[in-house]
Amino acid sequence: MKYSKLDAKDHAREHMRGIWAAALNPFHHDGSFNEAGLRSNIRHWVDDLDIQGLFIAGKQGEFFSMSLAERKRNFEIAVEECDGQAGTIMSASDQNFDTVLELARHAQDCGADYIVVHAPMLHFVTDPDDTVYNYYKAICDQVDIGIAMWSHPDSGYLMSPELCARIAELPNIVAIKYSVPREMYVRLSHMVGDKIHVSTASEVEWLDNIEELNWKLYLCSSPPYQLQTKNDRRMHDYTQLAFQGRFTEARQVRDSLDPVRRAILDTKPGGKPQAHGKYWQELLGQIGGAVRSPLLQLTEEEKARTREAFEACGLKL
Repeated sequence: MKYSKLDAKDHAREHMRGIWAAALNPFHHDGSFNEAGLRSNIRHWVDDLDIQGLFIAGKQGEFFSMSLAERKRNFEIAVEECDGQAGTIMSASDQNFDTVLELARHAQDCGADYIVVHAPMLHFVTDPDDTVYNYYKAICDQVDIGIAMWSHPDSGYLMSPELCARIAELPNIVAIKYSVPREMYVRLSHMVGDKIHVSTASEVEWLDNIEELNWKLYLCSSPPYQLQTKNDRRMHDYTQLAFQGRFTEARQVRDSLDPVRRAILDTKPGGKPQAHGKYWQELLGQIGGAVRSPLLQLTEEEKARTREAFEACGLKL
């Protein structure tokens, strides 16, 4: 590891910055993991788009359909390809606590920078705050790597800002991906200051959060490689303008992407975000591929609508 457990927060403040993207995993149409395709995508994301970090084996990456061995291999490929040119945060999320620890230790051993762990689904629980606090504390106690919390409605509840701030006191908690209404993450940002990074997956809110909350980290979803090409890096450009305090210029660049955002939003079928994202990648010249069961593939009609919108959205290839 590049830092000690007690230095995790300081390391993340210095190095966990900029745009971090959540990787979709390419699968062949027979369902097998397309390692070469993932490597090709990572090279494009890092070399051409200057994405500064990758979130590996999360929900976008369909971790729920992957074996433990595949998830570990997913980590290794990302570390090998990023090779210090971009950061890595590996999803060790799982309902089985031993699996979380096994993945966390593998991430630590193979050279990952950080891990992210989804808040667990809870059943028949009347004291969720103490349960969730002790869940994260147990992980922190057993690994040294920096850990990001992740609260999302998929857990069946949302972690309160007060609970998140309590967990943020643990030594190797470095960030949270907080997929909640804006008023909640604003409150948490004011509560924790720069103790940990607070972020959310909404690209639309990213610029406002840099300006109003002094955020330094976008953590993370697929827009960084869906809204951009080698010849059209407007998300990167407006982010850099915002970091320089040039907010009027940044807003102009951000708003120029509205046709691309609408093309994606208007053609994404409900319940098929990964399949739609992979097809959009293919239109961009990246490696997309199939989704795994139980997810649904796009129909030919859905592909045709998406292709038509893509061709009219104004991205420069």
